Amino acid sequence: MLLGSVLVLLLLGGGPASAHAALRSVDPADGSVVKTAPDAITLTFTESVGLLDDSFRVFDPDNRQVDTGEAGHADGRADTARIKLPGKLGTGTFTVAWRVVSADSHPIAGAFTFSVGTPSATPPALPSTSVENPATGGLFNIGRYLAYLAAALLIGTAAFIAVCRPPDVRPLRRLLLAGWWALAGSTVFLLLLRGPYETGTGPAQALDPSGLTRTLGTRPGLALVARLALLAAAAALLLWQRKALREGKRPSRAALPTGAALAVGLALTWAGAEHASAGIQVPAAMTSTVLHLLAMAVWLGGLAALLTLFYRASVPSRVVGRFSQLAGLSVTVLVVTGVYQSWRGLGSVSALTDTTYGRVLLAKLAAVTLLLLAGARSRRTVTSERTARNVTVEATSVGTAREARVPEPVGSRAEGAVDGLAGSRVEGTVDAPVGGPSLPEKPRPPAGTALTPAEDAQRRALRRSVLAEVVVSVVVLVFTTVLTGTLPGRAAAEAATAEQSAGLPVASVTNIPFTIGSAAPGVRGVSGKVQVTLDPGRVGDNGLQAVVYGPDGGFVSIPELRISFSLPDQDIGPLDAKVTDRGGYWAADTVNLPLPGTWEMKVTVRVSETDQVSESKPVEIVR
Repeated sequence: MLLGSVLVLLLLGGGPASAHAALRSVDPADGSVVKTAPDAITLTFTESVGLLDDSFRVFDPDNRQVDTGEAGHADGRADTARIKLPGKLGTGTFTVAWRVVSADSHPIAGAFTFSVGTPSATPPALPSTSVENPATGGLFNIGRYLAYLAAALLIGTAAFIAVCRPPDVRPLRRLLLAGWWALAGSTVFLLLLRGPYETGTGPAQALDPSGLTRTLGTRPGLALVARLALLAAAAALLLWQRKALREGKRPSRAALPTGAALAVGLALTWAGAEHASAGIQVPAAMTSTVLHLLAMAVWLGGLAALLTLFYRASVPSRVVGRFSQLAGLSVTVLVVTGVYQSWRGLGSVSALTDTTYGRVLLAKLAAVTLLLLAGARSRRTVTSERTARNVTVEATSVGTAREARVPEPVGSRAEGAVDGLAGSRVEGTVDAPVGGPSLPEKPRPPAGTALTPAEDAQRRALRRSVLAEVVVSVVVLVFTTVLTGTLPGRAAAEAATAEQSAGLPVASVTNIPFTIGSAAPGVRGVSGKVQVTLDPGRVGDNGLQAVVYGPDGGFVSIPELRISFSLPDQDIGPLDAKVTDRGGYWAADTVNLPLPGTWEMKVTVRVSETDQVSESKPVEIVR
């Protein structure tokens, strides 16, 4: 009952929201000057947010932290955060650093200033608004990746045993146990790291009891606890079927629906605490995510199970054929749900190339394409193998009918190859020709002599193809893990809109037109524009992207682009941005602009060995 309540909470607890919250407004406003000290600071977001013990840090003009009350929600609204201020605040410029957790479990942070009376002569520097501690963030991402991999092993191997029905499941027993232990261990690991991940502290805080207590009261914490409870039920199921697994038998029929229900429950622990639980169309998104995760696990985990059997036991062709059909169904589900999730996460076609989420998604799609190609190769190998064996069996049957009336035991090598890619045969009796008695099968030849050279070559080709699928599937899982922690393109657009409406600094976009004329009569010049984006367009490190457009508005490829920045008032610059060609656009990962003010951005466009032009435009950089 408790587990059911937790899963219902995960399913129904997320109302309409935009994955990753964005700051909609602040009171007092960023950079404002108020006559009297406010009683409280209120932030309003685009979606509901969770509060931390240190969601607010307020610093006075001397950069000393102000004693404040406990953070809470304004008027009971979950999309707000409020902190009360002391009565005697003083005058000057105050700095506010804030940190909350989005409904989709990802922490967000920021900082702003306001002044009481008059601004300080020297405004204090904004504190660090880093969202995560690098060590904690790296470890947390590793834990999430291991959890995905372990879920694929556990669910996929179990589905392979239930659907493909291999004659001997003993080689897969260790794979099941490895998946269970890895998923249990990674879940505990994530549960401990959840606290420091949200607060942005170091990994040492993972053992802080207060942080763990707070985590257990959050949606992500409940999801991890539910996952552990489901794993305990899965362990009981494995113990119940332990005797069958040890003897190489398949699970009982009663165990199949139980295992399916547990698999769906495990998938819900991901869907109920990440991107699917926030944003548009939450019920459809969670259903799609559950199906996507299960299809991924059945396909990738089944590949691992098939590869294990190839190297440890014989694999009947009927087993390979069943998995081929199961993999085909999984791919269909993955394509349908993947298209829906891509649309939901991107929001627009341009987000495929303009956002980090879109670029990671393109990389994942490329890896999935390779995986599909490897799967198609495996399917062709299986089809040709089965066709060859059917022809062999036909020839053998005709030859048997033409023999003497006295039937002989049937035990030819060709028949033995029918049911096993590695030389396995179905035990039991073989029917004699019509009218003859049922005769026992001849003893099977050694596995090493059961296949012809051509059959052995096909078996090796299938092994290599499945191994390639497993390797590429690991890459797909890496991209999947990265996507779960990346701001979706739709949410990025909504966040930019919210920040613009709130008057907050956003990425600076500057269009610089250029024309490279020609002195030769009758020869047209070259014209276009360069669109330069600085993110976030504030003091400090900025990311820079530049796209060159032609007169028709299409992308233009040029041999060289140079961008530099100068601050004439402070006699700073020019600072070379050192942009590089990234294949269709130019970019620099870090451009440091140390002071606020109106900077002069100079863009030099070279279209040939002799033709180039330089244009400049002012760019406002704020603190």
